[in-house]
Formats: sequence, C-alpha cells, structure tokens
Amino acid sequence: MVQPAWILSVGFGVLMVLGVPFGFALVLTTILVVVTADIDGMLLAQTLIAGTQSFSLLAIPFFMLAGEIMSAGGLSARLVNVASVFVRHLRGGLGQVTILAAVVFAAISGSAPATTAAIGSIMIPAMAARGYDRAFAAALAVSAGVLGPMIPPSIAGVIWGVVAEQSIARLFLSTVVPGLAIAAGLLVICWWQARKQGIPLEPRASRAEILQALRDGKWALLTPVIVLGGIYGGAFTPTEAAVVSCVYGLFVGFVVERRLSLRELPGIVVSAMRVTTIVMFIIAASGGFGFLVAQEQVAAKGAAWLATHLEEKWLMLLVLNLAFFVVAAVMDEIAIMVIFGPMLMAIASRFGLDPIHFGAMIVTNVSIGMAAPPIGYCLFVGMAISNLPLGRIARAIWPQVAWMLVVLFLTTYVPAFSLGIQALLGRH
Repeated sequence: MVQPAWILSVGFGVLMVLGVPFGFALVLTTILVVVTADIDGMLLAQTLIAGTQSFSLLAIPFFMLAGEIMSAGGLSARLVNVASVFVRHLRGGLGQVTILAAVVFAAISGSAPATTAAIGSIMIPAMAARGYDRAFAAALAVSAGVLGPMIPPSIAGVIWGVVAEQSIARLFLSTVVPGLAIAAGLLVICWWQARKQGIPLEPRASRAEILQALRDGKWALLTPVIVLGGIYGGAFTPTEAAVVSCVYGLFVGFVVERRLSLRELPGIVVSAMRVTTIVMFIIAASGGFGFLVAQEQVAAKGAAWLATHLEEKWLMLLVLNLAFFVVAAVMDEIAIMVIFGPMLMAIASRFGLDPIHFGAMIVTNVSIGMAAPPIGYCLFVGMAISNLPLGRIARAIWPQVAWMLVVLFLTTYVPAFSLGIQALLGRH
C-alpha cells in the first residue's frame, strides 16, 4: 500500500504540475489518502468544516467587502488625488503617488489583490500616458499591492493569528515597520527608474489644490483612523473593525459622496463573495490536508529534523525563509500558513522564537510571494489591468522584489524591527 505521506507530497506535486487548480489539488489529494488509508470520511468532513468556523475568520469577507465598497464609492480615487498633490512634482511623482495611495488603501482593505486592483486601475493607465514604461507601471502597482497585508488591518495577519493562536492585534502591529520600509524602498526605486527613463517632472500643486484635495479626501483619510484607532483603542476587535469599515464605507458612499446606488450593491457583494469564496475554500481544503499532514506527524518530524541538522538559529531562519520564498512563488499564501502552520510553530517553540516576531517574518514572506513570479496573485491582477504578458512584468519587477527581500532579512534577524512599535506602546 502506498504510504499516505507519499500521496500527500508526491501526489499533490503531480496534480500541481498537471495544472489542477490549487484548491482542487488539495481536495483530490486528501480524498485519495482517505480512500487508500481507510480513514473515516466523517471525521475528515468535520475537520474541513471546523477549519472555517473561527470567529476571527469573519474579518476576511468583511474586509474584502469594505475594499469593494470603497473602490466603488470613489474613495480610492480620492486617496490617489490626495497623494498626488503632495508628491507629483518630484522625480517619478506619479509612481510615488501609486505607493503612497497604496499605503493608505492597504489600511482599509487588508488585501494585496484588492490594493493592486484599486490603485493599479487608476495609476497604470495614468503612468503609461505620461511616458512611463507600461511594464514598470504594472510592476510598481503589483509591488504596491504587497502593502495590503503589511499595513494593518491584514487578512494574512488574521489567518496567521488563527492558525498560530496568537493576538491578531499584535500581529497587525508587527508588520507596520516592515510595510513602511518596503514602501520607502519602492519610492526610491520610482525616483531611480523615472530618472533612467527620462520622465518629465509634473507641475507642483498649488496651495489651493492641496487644500481642495484634503477637503475632498477627508472621509477617505478618516477610514484607517477609525478602523485602527478602534482596534488599538479597545473599542472593537479586528473582526468587528471589518464590519465597522463596511458600515462606514456604505455611509460615505451613499450619504457623503453619493456615488453608490442600491442598484450597484448586488454586484459589489457578489464581487467580494467571489474572492472570499476562493479564500475560504482554500482554507477549508488546507484544513483537511493539514489534518492528514499532522496525523502523519510530518510537522513534528520536520521540526525535529531541522532542530537536529540546523543547530544555529540564524541558519534555520535562513533556510526557512529561502524555502518559503520559493514555495510562496508557486503556492497560495493562505494554504502555506494553514498547512505548514503547525510545523512552523513547532520549530519556533524548539528554537525559542517569539511567536509574534516569527509571525511577522511569515506574513512578510508570504506577502512578498504575492508579487513574486510565476503565480503571485497580484501579478495576474497587474496583467489584467495592463494587458501585458507575465514575462514583461516579471522582468520589470526584480528591483522591487530584491528590496522586499532586504526588508525580509531585517524583519527576520532584527526582532526590534518588527516588535519596536509594540515596545513603544507597551504591548507585550
């Protein structure tokens, strides 16, 4: 009889090579193990359902919906306009607008694909029209999308908090500095590329334009203040914050901006449900797969092997980062966290790693994977907006990915880099 561990590894790998969609590959592999190993199917079904029943996971559909509502309500355009009046006159100004707008929108949606779509749909055509190489414009929007899970609130942070049973609010704080560091590096890359491409400078915004942009964008700028202020002020949990952001988005869209109509709501909800369904399906499928991985003691064996062969903590972290960067480039980040979560937490425990610091490293790594070729989600969003093939965007994105890896190195080996804000706020 074929060992379940071989089916889980080799069988899953073969299905992926054959091009079977990721979630279905997980399900088919799981079913094959259940059938061949004579495992009670009811037990597995209960595991699949239990994996999606966490209250904290409710934040995912609501943050997805909030992003859709605010994009449809025009708040993303307001954010772009506010960023534009402050930096458009700098070298590479439109590219810098893309980054700054993504930072603020990331604090609303928590999703990398949503951030890429909302900001990229406005900025990629605008940059191309002003002389930027279209592939670079798309690569920049894709890179900016990575800020979605880095700047709180973060859907990846919610998932890792559930998997690792850690404080989601503390995980949110742990990726703020890495996220801002990535944004700072992207601003420098914009300046360098604009100078290299000979992009002309934009006119400086007048004082009247700046004041008008701030007046028009005040409701959009208040969103992260309300959401994050409520979380860290103790007014509501991250899950409740997701609901608050939806209600706020509806209020602004219907009452203040008046760009939303009841006729649009079904389409907005369906769009959010479509993405949420994919996410939750992968979580459920990963839960069943992860249950079998745990039953075969793959996590415990993997942790024991690393502890035996890699005695130095710095070397273990290096190997983990390299392995997960490669895996994140070809595998869904949600499945990575759900499937490998038990093994990762066992490793963290064996080496005495702070679980929040370790979580910041994992979230940063899988976030970068969303922009890394060949199958990062944000890449496909950028392809759809720019109408460019994957190869052109992949060639243009390497400087951004290289900088993100530098930030990952700092996050991994300098704990204060990710935990410093918590220390300042007295959150331990």
